[in-house]
Amino acid sequence: MTDRPQTPLLDRIAGPADMKPLTDRELRQLAEELRTETIWSVSQTGGHLGAGLGVVELTVALHAVFDTPRDKLIWDVSHQCYPHKIITGRRDRMTTIRQKDGLSGFTKRTESLYDPFGAAHSSTSISAALGFTMARELGAEGVGDAIAVIGDGALSGGMAYEALNHAGHLEKRLIVILNDNEMSIAPPVGAMSSYLSRLYAGAPFQDFKSAAKNAVGFLPPPLQEGARRAKEMLKGMTVGGTMFEELGFSYLGPIDGHDMDQLMQVLRTVKVRATGPILIHAITQKGKGYAEHRADRGHATAKFDVSTGEQKKAPSNAPSYTKVFAQSLMQEAEHDDRIVAITAAMPDGTGLNLFAERFPARCFDVGIAEQHGVTFCAGLAASGMKPFAAIYSTFLQRGYDQVVHDVALQNLPVRFAIDRAGLVGADGATHAGSFDIAYMANLPNMVVMAASDEAELRHMVATAAQHDSGPIAFRFPRGEGVGCEMPERGEPLEIGKGRIVHEGERVAILSFGARLQEIETAREALIARGLSPTVADARFAKPLDRDLILTLAREHEALVTVEEGAVGGFGSHVAHLLAEEGVFDTGLRYRSMVLPDAFIEQAGPRDMYAQAGLNAEDIEARVLDVLGVETLSRRA
Repeated sequence: MTDRPQTPLLDRIAGPADMKPLTDRELRQLAEELRTETIWSVSQTGGHLGAGLGVVELTVALHAVFDTPRDKLIWDVSHQCYPHKIITGRRDRMTTIRQKDGLSGFTKRTESLYDPFGAAHSSTSISAALGFTMARELGAEGVGDAIAVIGDGALSGGMAYEALNHAGHLEKRLIVILNDNEMSIAPPVGAMSSYLSRLYAGAPFQDFKSAAKNAVGFLPPPLQEGARRAKEMLKGMTVGGTMFEELGFSYLGPIDGHDMDQLMQVLRTVKVRATGPILIHAITQKGKGYAEHRADRGHATAKFDVSTGEQKKAPSNAPSYTKVFAQSLMQEAEHDDRIVAITAAMPDGTGLNLFAERFPARCFDVGIAEQHGVTFCAGLAASGMKPFAAIYSTFLQRGYDQVVHDVALQNLPVRFAIDRAGLVGADGATHAGSFDIAYMANLPNMVVMAASDEAELRHMVATAAQHDSGPIAFRFPRGEGVGCEMPERGEPLEIGKGRIVHEGERVAILSFGARLQEIETAREALIARGLSPTVADARFAKPLDRDLILTLAREHEALVTVEEGAVGGFGSHVAHLLAEEGVFDTGLRYRSMVLPDAFIEQAGPRDMYAQAGLNAEDIEARVLDVLGVETLSRRA
């Protein structure tokens, strides 16, 4: 383990109040120490590194100038919040980040008064900050300024523009800092990225800052005369104001987000003189000071050696579900040139970076814009193409109205590849794929599948590629597969048909999704107790395999369903079928094992499933309970 670095000035900081007496020179030193501490902390635990390193100076400057927590500092997405946590009283707990009972990897209201608004999904900060702003205007106690820090990648989310437009209309004092590092999880795409680049390309920061309409009045007096001359010099190079000014904001920038002197001057002036909404455009480097030259700028990392950067990852014996999906999709695309792939700023995370290398003209990254991505797919499908929308379960929630109205209602054959289904581990509740079974399976026209292993996933990709009569979704978990034998190419499944995995007696366990391996383990334990349950893989939550379910109900005393999803999903649909068919009147004992009605905090996946009661021992106990211990004892 690398020794903790010496940070004499940071050692004196228990909270932002301790920063107020520091000189600007000491604040520069504090920023250097904070960067070193952030690198060391993440090396011990793994986590999000690059975003935090890009805002170290900005974090110090904001807490030094503003009066947090009265002033509400809101980090969009909050991948970049590690330095913020270190200097807001959580330094001694940073080695617990993203671990069971430890600190969250994101801002979290219940964790600290310095986290006024929780995050983890993108493009929410300006809306939240405007809410705090208007609460202040309406007399809410304990609310000062509201400062939203949003990245250029997050600015591609439409919600951010809705908030900017509303804030410009209200004309109240609101501070938005655009943290422009040109490097969100994937390189920012689209016209907005190009627009931001043009604001500063080819000219010094100060020249463009000075040229920005209305910016001169916010500069310190010594700079104002030079700024007017710069503006006059550049008047032939600029056309009107910026887009932000058209939305009602005073625009200031771009400024160097790593220049503490410039940051402190600008923030102090804004704090004193700003009246309406203002946007400060700060240019930063993701991974600054350690990982800026890496391809991903250190976005997310396992534990690593600080001196070498070598990550300490556990060896992998099976392919990841994500890689199996990507490879299977490429196989199908080789045989069908109508197949196209769509991601929302997550090409690496969804495996579509591999697809893009092979089929660059048939892969589209829409940016952090799930709503647009879903409707874009609907348009492609309406034109006869075969779009695969590869979106994490938790992010697809953001495009749900479009799934309902633009896809399902029009019965368009969009294929939804739902990655990160179920509980995901260190990212916790904000990234858990808990609800997609329920929110997809309740839609008319929708077909919903779940893979029990990586071979089944390959078959489901082939099924989706062939299915052209309406929308279809298939879900799969994060991480490695189970190491099963893989077919060379997927074979389309019969829609709505499951399979018997093991024949047994008395009780049937009906699995939907990746808990099948835990069910197998539970079955072995039950066999040791003298009970041999039937095990079935439903494959489909919609349409249900009526024949399979009713046969299991007719031939067994009890039926237990198991799924990695919330109540209202597969088990609820099975219960509805059994009730409508009058099966419960015959005395069938039925239990549904689902995720609990609670948000489960971060931990290792097995610990999270233990909390959810969905591991093998929990399944074994539920089977014993539904049959009755006395009945089992007599049989044993």
